[in-house]
Amino acid sequence: MAEITASLVMKLRGATDAPMMDCKKALMEADGDMSRAEEILRVKFGNKASKAASRVAAEGGVASFITKDGKQGSLIEVNSETDFCAKNEEFQGFIQQLAEVVVSEKPSNVDELSKVSTNGKTVEDLRTGLIGKIGENITPRRFVNISAKGSLYSYIHGLRIGVIIDLEGGNEDLGKDIAMHIAAAKPKAIDQTGVDQELIATERRVALEKAREAGKPEDMLEKIAEGTVNKYLKEVTLLNQAFVKDDKLSIQDLLNQNKATIHSFTIFTVGEGIEKKQDDFAAEVAAAANA
Repeated sequence: MAEITASLVMKLRGATDAPMMDCKKALMEADGDMSRAEEILRVKFGNKASKAASRVAAEGGVASFITKDGKQGSLIEVNSETDFCAKNEEFQGFIQQLAEVVVSEKPSNVDELSKVSTNGKTVEDLRTGLIGKIGENITPRRFVNISAKGSLYSYIHGLRIGVIIDLEGGNEDLGKDIAMHIAAAKPKAIDQTGVDQELIATERRVALEKAREAGKPEDMLEKIAEGTVNKYLKEVTLLNQAFVKDDKLSIQDLLNQNKATIHSFTIFTVGEGIEKKQDDFAAEVAAAANA
């Protein structure tokens, strides 16, 4: 068995950019043969992608891309298993690249996006290669591709919350401010017409039940429920929300002052709606020690 030195492992890592432990294992399997070890790693990249696909990816990041004229833009979420991966520069570059591809190639869904070619490789090839380097499941989850009626503006908060809006009138400062407000306040719709009717019905049922349990008169229940629903709608509709930079102004007031209209917005929060695995690290360490 050839001696697997640290310098040999580093040399292989430099040639392949694979994780250190994978490099060491490949060199051991190849009995120190660098060429053979590189082949082993190329094979393992694909294997690793297959194994990683079964693991929950609920972390990750968001990115946006807007053309210089402000008329075409995208927002995309790509998931990973840990926030350590999300902080990786190559991972962040991958997300940004996909945001640009969404605008240039206009895929209609994630499956179509995976088949798009960029710089001679498909998105799926890029994803698989990145999984091999980082060692985590990496999955494009969702995106929007928008053609603006006005101009597009975006705001990304810590790579975890992304917003893109279509604003007519106003200026760049207003667009950035409203996008930032949406990231902070997380409205569900621009106005009442965009709110899911089931959400409204749920709020009404809960309000009725609470009022009934509190012993309110039967003939007052509907009025109480209506008041609760109106309060809820004020909290979750963008135009009715108090502006985060000046709570004396509603977003509607802000738009009126600037003779502007917001046509649409999209907000992505990383991992929203994905059930995250709760890891028992003590158990994992004990299992590794026993192995």
